[in-house]
Amino acid sequence: MSKATIYYRDIGDYLSREEKLSIIKKLGSISNPDMQWQILKPNEHNDWINLRNDSFGEFIPLAPEKKFDGKTQSFFTANVVGVATNRDAWVLNFSKERLSNNMKRMIAFYNEQCIAYAEVEKKNPNLKVEDFIDTDDTKISWSRALRNNIKKTVIHDFDANSFYECLYRPFTKQHIYYNKALIESPSIWSLIFPKPDIDNLVICIMSTGTNKDFSAIISDTISEYQLMFANQCFPLYYYEETKQENNKQQKMLFDSLAEPESSYYARRDGISDFILTQARKTYGGKTSKEDIFYYVYALLHNPDYRTLYASDLKKILPRLPLIDDSGDFWRYVKAGRELADLHLHYEDHAHEAAGVVVEINNAVYDNYEVTKMRFPSKDDKSNIIYNSYITLTNIPVKAYEYVVNGKSAVEWVMERYQITTHKESGIVNDPNDWAREQDKPKYILDLLLSVIAVSVKTVDIEKGLPKVAFEV
Repeated sequence: MSKATIYYRDIGDYLSREEKLSIIKKLGSISNPDMQWQILKPNEHNDWINLRNDSFGEFIPLAPEKKFDGKTQSFFTANVVGVATNRDAWVLNFSKERLSNNMKRMIAFYNEQCIAYAEVEKKNPNLKVEDFIDTDDTKISWSRALRNNIKKTVIHDFDANSFYECLYRPFTKQHIYYNKALIESPSIWSLIFPKPDIDNLVICIMSTGTNKDFSAIISDTISEYQLMFANQCFPLYYYEETKQENNKQQKMLFDSLAEPESSYYARRDGISDFILTQARKTYGGKTSKEDIFYYVYALLHNPDYRTLYASDLKKILPRLPLIDDSGDFWRYVKAGRELADLHLHYEDHAHEAAGVVVEINNAVYDNYEVTKMRFPSKDDKSNIIYNSYITLTNIPVKAYEYVVNGKSAVEWVMERYQITTHKESGIVNDPNDWAREQDKPKYILDLLLSVIAVSVKTVDIEKGLPKVAFEV
């Protein structure tokens, strides 16, 4: 039997069903010369389409093979997966007060169920938890872990110290009740932000298996699993809890300990000793791990890198070179710091949205509230109808060129800052609550203006990055 020949025709990405069918209809027959068939043959990785670039494998991996390996030959010693709660409506909210009330209510109901099950089980030892518990979605969101806790008669207490800010989607913060008992997949964020007041930075990137173009964003808070596609995060530091008297323990090479106010946590470096040694050989002895962290952030924004290795980045986590030119390395460090400053302080640039016109009628507190922002039409993104009182006009096209996790930053804000009601639980999540609790009536409007400005600046920085000869 002879081997089959596979013919392939790429009709383009991100098309609607109707657009795909229209293209097929116009081509008509498979014998149409305009088909321009491509014969597929797999490479050594068994890739049939979107073939990987061989030079990518020569670079240094971002992620270690084994977490917290001091001898790893990668950029980072650890990576952490975004938080997957399995009950977002309950443990995340724009309102800290509403979140607190929701969690108190759910924990109280869980404890009632736990005590009641324990009593009934004494008489019926074969009783299954699933056959006993009340599955009313307005009272609780059950998961495997909570059902197992019922079996073990584990009582949960409300913890007022479990509130953190969480980067839920690009440029969208919410409050999260980060308590391992109520988070189905908490990951190892307790090592990255062991307390809400401990500072840290993480570079968040898309994981493998997506059809979206690669992107990255930086965060100084816990981040959710779909902030980026299957969010993979690389921290500047991680922390080890230690007794105060042991804070003088032997440090690893290049490690640093936390400041005295965080003395119960030993701070370890997320950037590896290996990569620091390599960088110092090329760029000088003053190169720091923080410099390398920002270099990575800038290089991940390089448009040529993202284009050249687009197929690789969909299949494996990033690998990066240490570029040869010392001057360009320091230019990347500087650009990385600028990008990080923009993306971490994205709320502070409303005054820099040059040219954007805000038309406001009857501007009082209530008139700054949003229900759902929208474009006047799908073909006109130069204007945004904020609400019935406020319209933004003259928005630069360039703002929409800054894309994170498959969507422009501006459109992420428009999508996420709307009032929603969770169908099953009835829980309301109102972004206006964030503005009210901060006593900032214009918060959401200013956020939108800020993200427009941040987007334009990001595109300018990306386009101004030094050219790198990635392929040798």
